[in-house]
Amino acid sequence: MLAVASDPSLADFGHDPLWISIIKAVVIFAVLMLGVLFGVWFERKLISRMQNRYGPNRAGKFGLLQSVADGLKMGLKEDLMPRTVDKVIYFIAPVVLAVPAFLAFSVIPMGPMVSMFGVKTPLQLTDLPVAVLLVLAMASIGVYGIVLAGWGSRSPYTILGGLRASAQVVSYEIAMGLSFVGVFLYAGTLSTSEIVASQAGGREIVLGGLTLQLPSWYMILLIPSFLIYIVTMLGETNRVPFDLPEGEGELVGGFQTEYSNSLKFAVIMLAEYVNVFVVSAVSITLFMGGWRAPFPISLWSGANTGWWPLLWFFLKMVIVFSFFIWCRASLPRVRYDQLMALGWKVLIPINLGWILLVATMKAFQIPGVNGQVILMLGGLVLVGCFALWWRFDSVLQKRREAKAAQVEEEFARLDAEPAAGGFPVPPLDLPHYHGVARKEVPSGSN
Repeated sequence: MLAVASDPSLADFGHDPLWISIIKAVVIFAVLMLGVLFGVWFERKLISRMQNRYGPNRAGKFGLLQSVADGLKMGLKEDLMPRTVDKVIYFIAPVVLAVPAFLAFSVIPMGPMVSMFGVKTPLQLTDLPVAVLLVLAMASIGVYGIVLAGWGSRSPYTILGGLRASAQVVSYEIAMGLSFVGVFLYAGTLSTSEIVASQAGGREIVLGGLTLQLPSWYMILLIPSFLIYIVTMLGETNRVPFDLPEGEGELVGGFQTEYSNSLKFAVIMLAEYVNVFVVSAVSITLFMGGWRAPFPISLWSGANTGWWPLLWFFLKMVIVFSFFIWCRASLPRVRYDQLMALGWKVLIPINLGWILLVATMKAFQIPGVNGQVILMLGGLVLVGCFALWWRFDSVLQKRREAKAAQVEEEFARLDAEPAAGGFPVPPLDLPHYHGVARKEVPSGSN
């Protein structure tokens, strides 16, 4: 379906009355708060079903009030504060973690132009020419809350959790930003509402005289970018299998170890779920057509008009959030070196190569551009990339061979002199190893 007049653009923002903007902000805040309550219940229920359990089923119908009861319990519990903490940093860290998560949702489009109390307005709080960069900036600021929580708690476990979070967000936010570049190249904008509008209909591309109809959603057209973003959004939100900043096995509770199960802990949990909602909404906006109805619902002429798109948007949100839960129930936590290796050695290089390919495809579509020159430049870049890969691969191979030779030499030395390893080793060539029976010594003899 092509873009219609009800699709909002940048020109439609900044004209709402103040009371309309206040209503939008309050509704978004209330929906996110209620979404956290429902999300906790839904996650516990879905994981319990995967594990052949019932999950919450006591408080309210189907256990729906369990999250409300837990929230009230954490809000009314005594707020214990360790004596050695930095009180100011300890107090503001959960706030720094939560506020950017709510602000990032302000640029998420949830529907077209609608009539709200007689005023035509888009179902989006605001939009910017660089709205996607605002989301990345809020994600970067949010990690300061984790770092401050770890530093202010003055505990080795919390400091290690904060350091892990800072290293993790640097590694995976670079890959996340690179996964957006393909979308920017095809959409020609960084505005979230216009990116959704650019996915309204498939484009045609001419290759070698053959006209090809491209799909409309970028999750199909730019599937490498989409798959890389799926991995990075798990790392960005510290969710399984990348929940290293709060690894219980080695860091007790990570950056939140010194926070008692009280209101501050509830704010940290709230921020985590809101961040999950934000990255889910960004994936929907950039790769899944935004608020537009999926096929075959899109065949209905009124599917993308009025308030119906709000329903499609939240259904997509439920599907993406279920993916988070499925990963938590299915995947083990990775080691920290595996986490860093995946980000720097796999995701970022693949992203750079994919961006080069997308840019080349876009250059072919520019009128008057010499395709042969583009192919020659692309070939030179590929040859250079192969040369770099071969050079580094040769160095790594030499290192592996040297390491293997060192290990083999050490084994030979230990075989000749078992005690050379620095700890007692039993003899490895005793007679009974060769079937020779041990001679019994009479108990009364000396």
